[in-house]
This record gives sequence, structure tokens and C-alpha cells, in this order.
Amino acid sequence: MFAVSVLGEVSDSVPYVLWGGGLIAAAMFAWWACVRIIPNDRVGVVEKLWSRTGSVGEGRILALDGEAGYQADLLRGGIHLGYWRWQYRVHVVPLVTVPQGQLGYVYARDGIPLPPSQTLGRHAECNNFQDARAFLAGSDGGQRGRQRAILREGVYAINPAIFAVMTADRAFTLPSFNDKTEAQAVGQWQAQLLDCQGFEPVVIGGSTVNSAASDVHDDMIGVVTIHDGPSLPPGEIIAPAAGTEPDGASYHNNYQDPEAFLRAGGRRGRQYTALTDGTYFLNRWFASVELLPKTVVPIGNVGVVVSYVGRVGRDVSGTDFRHGERVQEGDRGVWERPLGPGKYPFNVYAGQVIQVPTTNFVLHWITGKTENHKFDEGLKSIDLVTKDAYEPLLPLSVVVHIDYQRAPNVIQRFGDVKKLITQTLDPMLSAYFRDIAHTKTMLALLHERDAIQSEARKELRNRFREFDIECVDVLIGRPEAPPKDTKIETLLEQLRLRQLSIEQLETYERQRAAAEKLRSLNEAQAIAAVQVQLTNAKAEIQMAESRGEAELARARKQSEQMVVVAEAELARSRRMAEQTVLTAEAEAKQKILAGQGEGQKALQIGVAEAAVLLRKVSSYGDPRLYAMAVIAEKLSNATQPLVPQRLFVSGGDSNKEANPLTMLLNLLLAEKTGISPTAEMTSLQADCEKMVAELQSEVK
Repeated sequence: MFAVSVLGEVSDSVPYVLWGGGLIAAAMFAWWACVRIIPNDRVGVVEKLWSRTGSVGEGRILALDGEAGYQADLLRGGIHLGYWRWQYRVHVVPLVTVPQGQLGYVYARDGIPLPPSQTLGRHAECNNFQDARAFLAGSDGGQRGRQRAILREGVYAINPAIFAVMTADRAFTLPSFNDKTEAQAVGQWQAQLLDCQGFEPVVIGGSTVNSAASDVHDDMIGVVTIHDGPSLPPGEIIAPAAGTEPDGASYHNNYQDPEAFLRAGGRRGRQYTALTDGTYFLNRWFASVELLPKTVVPIGNVGVVVSYVGRVGRDVSGTDFRHGERVQEGDRGVWERPLGPGKYPFNVYAGQVIQVPTTNFVLHWITGKTENHKFDEGLKSIDLVTKDAYEPLLPLSVVVHIDYQRAPNVIQRFGDVKKLITQTLDPMLSAYFRDIAHTKTMLALLHERDAIQSEARKELRNRFREFDIECVDVLIGRPEAPPKDTKIETLLEQLRLRQLSIEQLETYERQRAAAEKLRSLNEAQAIAAVQVQLTNAKAEIQMAESRGEAELARARKQSEQMVVVAEAELARSRRMAEQTVLTAEAEAKQKILAGQGEGQKALQIGVAEAAVLLRKVSSYGDPRLYAMAVIAEKLSNATQPLVPQRLFVSGGDSNKEANPLTMLLNLLLAEKTGISPTAEMTSLQADCEKMVAELQSEVK
């Protein structure tokens, strides 16, 4: 009974269980069939499989009015209802991410077809391609194909059914697309952009924004080539500047706004206006950039601009200048005003800047020698033929100056400085010096180099002015012999020998003069060396003279004293003699009276005089002293000098020793009297002795 009741209850609840399970299954099926969940980091691309309104129109991909096909609107992150699986297919794809410091390029599969003259699709207001409906149905109408607009760094919800977005890391496309041609094209575009670093901004004057890049472009400019827009007129090679006014409505900010550039009248092709230092976000499909160095005009130079673009200007060179036209800045041709020293963002495709030195520079007509400027690279020594048929090579250096205001004239005449030298100065100077050599001999060419150089300086200055340049100086070197030519060397050797002979004569003459000077110098040095001795000798001579004079004075005094003493003694002797005489007279008288005659008186007088003389002699004690007194008296009255001028050598008896006193007396007598004193003294002494003997005998 219990079992029956249980089974009855179970059998009653089965319909409810089945009903509940069915509801759950139905709910789950409905959820699966119409509910779509999109993650927040992704978007859903809706593909409508069928529609009562039919498919999209011919040539269209995206459905705007509910037609079958890919829908324009995306499903963002969240839960979406009503997208039945039997009618809709939802493709979940990631959001488009453009990394920091990079660019994203867009390719549109749908839109207005491009005209034949257009390369890229114009910009359409579609919120950076996030509004596909606005892109297709907007007033400006987006165009299919590669787009002019680019994506900057950030995350974008872009419908990959209509837009394929390329970044450096990947290409954002719809995986369900099986168009291999499109996939291949997208891959090629991405590879090309990677090769030209198109996913990075153009950085000039510093490293790129991307930390992985390390390219540095200092002192560079960017020459831009535009790949879209109207073509250049026939005959033009550079597109003129357009939209460069910062305050204008068409200012394109250095090609970063393609639509503004085209509105300003910009044309495709190389652009005249170049990019300078800075960072530029350029669409490389629209504008490619070639980095070139800045044009540098160094100090001491000017840059003459030859412009290939611009309007045909008015000739400002005047009617007398018939070597081409010069125009004002901005016109086509040679600009009248050159560029001064500095750096310039000059587009080398639009013209040429020819460097012209304004400082003095040297040109060498010397074989194998050239300056750093290389203007004289092809110049050689000038071959000459002299009047006497010698063939020397003349090395020549010319200092040249070009006025900076006349630099455009020089370029207009010759094209550049090197052509001026090779086509004008070289033949002119060669002919000039050959003409001079024809009138000069080889020796004259050597000896008159200074005169030839001075004349050449004046003549060449006048000639150079005709070509708007200035000849500062002409420097002529020594003429050299060509290889294997010994005639000039032989002539020079003869000239050297001749000059050597002249120099030797001069050397010998100078050596003789030097020898005389040396002799004088040696004498002076010898005199200087014995100067002390000479001075001492002179002093000794003076002292000897002084001593002699003193001795003479002393001798004179002594002789005077002796004379006075002798006179006194003589007077005393006379008195005594007188007394004796008186006595003798008395005695004589007595004797006479005693019978001797008058003659005896005379004898007594003689005896008295002899006695007086004898007393004089005896008063000196020695007869020689009396002789000394007599000699001293004669010396005191003598007029000749004491120092003898002549010397008499008196020889004595060989058997007797010489008496010093006798020798002195002999010398003095010989000098003062000029007679030999020896005979006089001997005679006087003999007379005295004889007289004394006679007197003594008489007295006895």
C-alpha cells in the first residue's frame, strides 16, 4: 500500500520536472542562439548571413541598411542580444593598437573608387576610421584604397571588415578573409614601410623617438617627394612651395596634413621646401623623405647659387656683360647675391651652390704639387725655350683673390673656379712666360728673376681684372732642367765655379785684412799683457832719472862745498904763501943783499907760487882730491846733461886692477868735456909731482 502511494506521487511530479528541464534547455538554447559576449579588449565584427532586404549593392562590401554581409557597426565589449546564430556570424577580433612613437597605416576595402590621377584616398571625417558608416555615407565620402590619413599612437576600435591597419608589429585584418592577393599586398606594403622606417616619425637633428632606434641625423635636411596630387607642369622638375604660411588656412605644417597641402595647390614630385631640424609625422605613402646634408659655406668662401627652378627673371648683369644672365633671388639662373658663410637648408635638387673662395689662395704651376683646394690639381711647370736655345721648366706660384661681390660674375663666365684656372689662367700664364723666355738668355732668366717677377706682377694684374679676379702676387721659382737634360746643369756649374772664384778672391782679401787686424790685435794684446811691466819700467826710468838728478844735485852741492872749502883753504894757503913769500922775499932780499942777483928774486917768486900750489894740493891731503875739486868745478859750469849720451870705455893697465874712482872720473870727464880724462889726470899729477919735487929741491 505504501509502495503504491509512492509511485503514485512520483508519477504525478514527472511532468513538472520535464517541464522545468525543458525550460532550462530552452533558455540555454535561446542564450546560445541570440546572446553574444564580447570581451572588453576586443570588438565583434557582425556578418549577416541572410536578410529579407537582400545583399549589399554591386561593388560594395559593407552593409549600411541591414543587407546581408558585413555590417558597418561593431560590437564593443559586453553582452549583446538579438544576433541569432542562424542569421548572424560575429567575428571577435582584437582592438587596433598603435605602439607609442609609431604610426599606423590604413587600407580601405570599401568606399568611392579612386580616380586615375589619385594615389591615396582622401581624408574623411570618420573618427580615425572608427566610424565606418560615416566613412562610407559621409558628405565627403571616403575612398577605397590606401589612405592619406594615418593613425597616431593609441588603441582604436576599427572594423577590420573594411579597414586593414598596418603597424610595425602586425597587420590587423579579418581572419575570415581568404583573399590571398590582398594578404600578399598588405604584406608587401608592411615590408616596404619597415624598410624605409615608415612606421616611425621622421626625426632630423637628433635620435628617433623610438627607443629601439639610434639613428642620428645632425646637420641634415629632408628633401620631400610627394606621391599624390596634381602633376608638375611640363618643363618643371621641382614643385614650388605651397601652403608655407603658418597663419594661412592651407598651412600643411611641413607636409603633415596632406589635405591642406593639396588645398594650397601643392603638386606631386620633389618639393622645393625641405624639412629642417625637428620631428615630423608623415605618411610615407604620401611623402617620402631623403636625408641630405645641409649646405655649408665655410668662412673665407661664398656660395654662388645656380637655381634650376623659379620664374624667368630680369637680367641684372647689364648690357655690357655678355656671358649669361644674373637674376635676383628666387628666379631661375645665377643669383646676383651669393650666400655668405653659414649653414643653409638648400635643396640640391632645386639648384647648386658653387663654393668660391674669397680669401687669398695660391695656385702652383709646379709639377706634382697642389694645394688642399685642388684648384691647381692639373697644373704643371711651364716649359720654356730661351733665346740661347735652353729648354728649362719654370715653377710658378700665383696668389689669387676673388671679390665676393664679383663671385657671381666668375661663375657666370666660367661655371666654376677650376674651369677658370684650367681654361683661362693656365694658357694665359703659359703664353706670357714663354714670350718672356724667348727674349732672354738662360743666364738672364736666372739673374733677372726679380725684374721679370715685378713686371709679370704688374702685367698679370691688369689681365686678371678683365676676368673679375685679382692677381695679388706672382712668385717665380728657379728654372729647372727637364729630365735627362744636363745642359742647364753644366751652365749652372760653370756659373757656380765663376762665382766661387769671385768669392775666393773676396775671401782672400778679407783674410788678408783679417790677418792685419789679427796682428794689430796680437800687438795690442801683447802690450796689454806687458802693460804692467812697461808701466813699472817707465816708473823705474823716471825714478832713476829722479835719483840721477838728486845725485847730480847732491854732487853739485858737495862739489860746491868742496870748492868753497878749497877756496877757503886756498885763501889760507895764499895767506900762508904770502907770508912765506914775504918771508922768502925777506930772506931772498937778504940773500940778494947777501950777494945774489936780481934773477934770484924771480926764482923765489916762482918758488912761492909753486909753494902756494903745493899748499893747495897738500891742503886736500891727497892730490887726487884736489883734482876732484877741479873736476867738480868744471862740471858745475858745464852746459851738457849729466846722463851721458856717448859712452867711452877706457881700458886700464892689464897688470893693474881697475880703480872704480878712476873709472867714474873718466866717465864724467868724457861726458862733460869731451876729452879723455886719463891723460889729463896723469899729466896733472905728473906736473904736480914734478913741481913739488923741484920746489922741494929748491927749498933744500
